[in-house]
Amino acid sequence: MPVTLSDFEIAAAKQLSPDVLAYLEGGAEAEHSVAENRAAFARIGLLPKLLAPCAGGHTRTRILGAPAAHPIIVAPMAFQHLFHPDGETATAMAAAAQDARMVLSCQTSTPPEDIATIPGRRWFQLYVQGDYDTTMILVDRAVTCGAQALVVTLDAPINGLRDREVAAGFELPADVRPVMLDVLPQPPRPQLQEGQSVVFDGMMVFAPTWADLLRLIKDCPVPVIIKGCLRPADATRLIEAGAQGIIVSNHGGRVLDTLPAPITRLAGVVNAVAGTAPVYLDGGVRRGSDVFKALALGAEAVLVGRPVMHGLTVNGARGASQVLRRLRDELEVTMALCGCATIADINPDAVTDFSGTGS
Repeated sequence: MPVTLSDFEIAAAKQLSPDVLAYLEGGAEAEHSVAENRAAFARIGLLPKLLAPCAGGHTRTRILGAPAAHPIIVAPMAFQHLFHPDGETATAMAAAAQDARMVLSCQTSTPPEDIATIPGRRWFQLYVQGDYDTTMILVDRAVTCGAQALVVTLDAPINGLRDREVAAGFELPADVRPVMLDVLPQPPRPQLQEGQSVVFDGMMVFAPTWADLLRLIKDCPVPVIIKGCLRPADATRLIEAGAQGIIVSNHGGRVLDTLPAPITRLAGVVNAVAGTAPVYLDGGVRRGSDVFKALALGAEAVLVGRPVMHGLTVNGARGASQVLRRLRDELEVTMALCGCATIADINPDAVTDFSGTGS
């Protein structure tokens, strides 16, 4: 059986069809951001403290003000029935088994009502729809199904150009669909005139605005967390608008290529927010040491996506659970060897430039 997250990634690649594998692993255009998300962690070194007392240590922390056994969250990932017959149900069971929060994708292939029967803490990812009333239909359904927060994703108002996915001929099979979205009323599409842009005069007509976000935050009955922020100035404005958390993310490199790795933008966003709201990191986490590095740079928790799908592919709920457990085990080892008994002990002085040129 696979042991490390890399083992699960290799095993999953052998089980998935080429087109589904391209969908899971691929990114936008030349996939520079996909590669950079992981490579950036390798350029951050660890700087242990000697003789630090770590007996009795633990990974307990708080996420959005609530107690958490560890700082690892399952990221929102669409169409999980592509990877295993049990889909999101198995992932929810794995998250519950490892006491991890799960963010259910807006493009879930399992009805949220089915997921609601599984114990555990869950957030719901939201794509703002072209019509406000339609957006609120999603919000109400998510909250009714137990969502404790909304993760509003703002970095993908339209789909990116995924060359690998297109080359592989990926299409959703007939039995996999976005069950939250395909039952919603669809706004009328603008009739384009000759010379008009499909992007600017068509798709972007329905893209969310600051006014839409302000209204959503005002009307939402649960906390709103914004996913997709890379700019400190945007983070400040989002908190001023009422967002109760920021996820530094480049959408796994799947929307716009050559975006910087989120870990390289994390400290700037944390400094801009200045403790007024929690900041989370999404993208490129493959080791417990990566989790440690993100926490050292100011993240309250990290979101993990593709590795959980690797585990799901290989062995369903058990495989996804093993991935989450391995990350936590590796985090504990990293903490102990770096002289950090608790999450609160992990500070910026625990990391350094891996080239040795400074912190």
